[in-house]
Amino acid sequence: MTTVDLNSKGDKARLPRDERRAILLNAALEVFTAAGYHSAAMDEIADRANVSKPVLYQHFPSKLDLYLAVLDLHIDSLVYEIQKAISSTPDNAKRVHATVVAYFEFIENEGEAFRLLFESDMSVEPQVRERLNRMTYDCAAAVSAVISNDTGLPKDVAMLLGVGLIGYVQVAARHWLERDGKLTRQQAVELVENLMWRGISGFPLSGGN
Repeated sequence: MTTVDLNSKGDKARLPRDERRAILLNAALEVFTAAGYHSAAMDEIADRANVSKPVLYQHFPSKLDLYLAVLDLHIDSLVYEIQKAISSTPDNAKRVHATVVAYFEFIENEGEAFRLLFESDMSVEPQVRERLNRMTYDCAAAVSAVISNDTGLPKDVAMLLGVGLIGYVQVAARHWLERDGKLTRQQAVELVENLMWRGISGFPLSGGN
């Protein structure tokens, strides 16, 4: 009796599960970004990952499960980079700079992921919307914690400011991603951070800082 290895295509060796999953997620990102969720086909994703369709379904039971897994991976990556930037220095002007740089580096290095997060045709899907809201909230929470601690502003006020700052850099970075080549990344970063710092630095530090 012949045994078929569903974890490989042709004579390729079986890959560790985590490595196979990473390949599938990368292939899915490319297809979802190029075609959009509704036009993307699991067959195409499997072909791009060089696996059989049954292998793809072993890892992800549905196209939506696969899409959400791609979102989760890149949302976690962006949130981590923003949190790392904010905690990288106690100097608030440098924090603003580091945060803006983190966004622009993310979209330059992971442009497909950025488009999937902010230009998705699935943004109205409840499970997708919940994840995108969580992404904004987690990034804004890291910013608002610093604002509240340094200025003494109430937490709800600081959170509103944090959401505003995060929303601004997201929209500005997205606009730059679609640029016509007139602005370098460094020029864009300097413009965005200068405007952000001039705004947030207008709130005086509390007496204890």
